[in-house]
Amino acid sequence: MTNRTTIKVEDLIVAYGGNPVLWHANVEFNSGQMTAIVGPNGAGKSTLLNTMLGFLTPVKGDVSYTFDGKSYLYKDIKSRVAYVPQRASVDWDFPTTALDVVLMGRYGHLRLGQRPSKKDKEMARHYLDKVGMSSFAKRQISQLSGGQRQRIFLARALCEEAEIIILDEPLAGVDVKTERILMDILKEESANGKVILAVHHDLNTVEAYFDNVVFLNREIIASGPVEEVFTEENIDATYRQDHNLGDMQSEEHAQ
Repeated sequence: MTNRTTIKVEDLIVAYGGNPVLWHANVEFNSGQMTAIVGPNGAGKSTLLNTMLGFLTPVKGDVSYTFDGKSYLYKDIKSRVAYVPQRASVDWDFPTTALDVVLMGRYGHLRLGQRPSKKDKEMARHYLDKVGMSSFAKRQISQLSGGQRQRIFLARALCEEAEIIILDEPLAGVDVKTERILMDILKEESANGKVILAVHHDLNTVEAYFDNVVFLNREIIASGPVEEVFTEENIDATYRQDHNLGDMQSEEHAQ
């Protein structure tokens, strides 16, 4: 892939019930880079993703997607963005097989009423094999372990063949084998020029897995290459208990 892909978040403010949970966020994500978003619980990490994906409407600010110099809103390029949600947000009792879940990745490429083709099914099997789950193709997803489910959802995202892959805590609660499989595949996708963006919970593996890191605690504390911004100072500033959004609001109103 040679085209440059960029997601640009500009001056983003998001609120629930009138209470801001994301405050003046400015950050950029680029093709060929793996970026981790880190921060404490309640810091707005999933809120940022949900706003980027058009699931939430911001109070202020914009999210733009640029493909080879042309900018779009998410609603116009949904098929070019693949999303892997938190496992806790998925109904795992829904009666469907692993292969059917992966095949869902092709639905965005089909016309209304069109059924998946032989090529679509072959593609689903290919990506199921890529994540090491081909022998589970006919297994009901309710019968899979947490790590197996996460591999299935990554296979579905790969089946979308999107330029951007956004993941919400893909490594939470998975086994070591699954973690290695997921990260090796994501690194390969990044090397092929895709934007890889993940909410990540383990600070111990940020340096090993990611090119860039975004420190978020309701505002962007720092962002940039891991070797430059992954510092004790930024970690402390992000995770300290006294970080208060109300103080930020008061400072802005006083200006």
